[in-house]
Amino acid sequence: MRQFEQLLQRTIGLDAESIGPKSIQRAVRLRMKSLGLNRPEDYERLLETSRAEWNELIESVIVPETWFFRDPALFAAFVRHVLVEWLPAHPAGPMRVLSIPCASGEEPYSVVMALLDAGVAPERFQVDAIDISARALARAESGVYGKNSFRCQDLGFRNRYFQAHKGRYVLDSAVRNSVRFCRGNVFSDSFLPRLATYNFIFCRNLFIYFDQPTQRRALERIERLLAPAGVLFVGPVECPLVLSHGFISANISETSACRRAIPARQPARLARISNPPAIAAGLSSRVAFQPKPAASGSWQLSPAARSSSSVGHDLEAAQRLADAGRLREAAEICESHLRQSRGSAQAYYLLGLVRDASGDDRAIDCYRKALYLEPNHYESLLQMALLLQKNGDPARARNFRNRAQRLRAKV
Repeated sequence: MRQFEQLLQRTIGLDAESIGPKSIQRAVRLRMKSLGLNRPEDYERLLETSRAEWNELIESVIVPETWFFRDPALFAAFVRHVLVEWLPAHPAGPMRVLSIPCASGEEPYSVVMALLDAGVAPERFQVDAIDISARALARAESGVYGKNSFRCQDLGFRNRYFQAHKGRYVLDSAVRNSVRFCRGNVFSDSFLPRLATYNFIFCRNLFIYFDQPTQRRALERIERLLAPAGVLFVGPVECPLVLSHGFISANISETSACRRAIPARQPARLARISNPPAIAAGLSSRVAFQPKPAASGSWQLSPAARSSSSVGHDLEAAQRLADAGRLREAAEICESHLRQSRGSAQAYYLLGLVRDASGDDRAIDCYRKALYLEPNHYESLLQMALLLQKNGDPARARNFRNRAQRLRAKV
């Protein structure tokens, strides 16, 4: 069965270890059984000549796990940034947003609903969405969803934009018409050759399915689509990968948002809107779109990771220095903090991030110490998974990912 793993990796970049070789083996055997084939070599020959069967195999191995407003804080932060930064700096012309992979459409539709709720006129934005799965795209374009697509706590957006029908929910046509769907493979030579660049790209939880060389190839393709001053949203576990390939933090709180390290010249920053509209955007009223006062240049750690009870002013200073590229000074502050308080899991985690960004192999020791002190430290679990994957230990990486996923499922 190894030949099928290699074929999938060459063609769509899928690393068998990311979903487990047995998953691919099971998918191949089921396809062979449905076709009445007994020998793997016969199925391999069929894949070489049948585009339809190749598509069936892809549908059998991909993981389309998504729901509306997945990570509500991210959408709140995105819209807040659009209201107070992007729109004032771009008084004319549409904002271009890309969702890749978009799966069955929940993410790009969430972007549209969040913008509409914030009072952004439809003509001021354009949302494109791409996925390799024809079935997922068909579901997205139909705009009909079951209860599994609504997992966030605040479902006010469902009342505003959906109609219940026979146990399903039908999305309003105004939202559906605001997204353009397209099938595409990021590794194909014909992948989006003529489209303009995007101001915002949502590419969350794509790179985790690739090995390290394939991650670099995918990131190069995605970077080509990003406008010079554009923002790339990735999953938390993917952020160190992106930061190690010429990106820096975009300083958008509560997100794993990145920019190119050397953006194009931009106009002087306009004054912040003093009272931007506080629209719920399908989120709880506790997640308002008001700008949150924050120290300039702070690292984008989750609220749980930045608990005030565990992070002192010195660590906040280390975060600012690290984001400014002064990694050595940031590390010295973290180390000084730990000499005084060795029981701080958060301090070890931050030191691990700083060492990670410096290419220091000791980063993994910091994450281990953080988990020794706090076994359920979510961000450290994710960073351990990423480092182990990069270091060629996919089995242990999968264990840490599973622990993080179980922890998140309890929240």
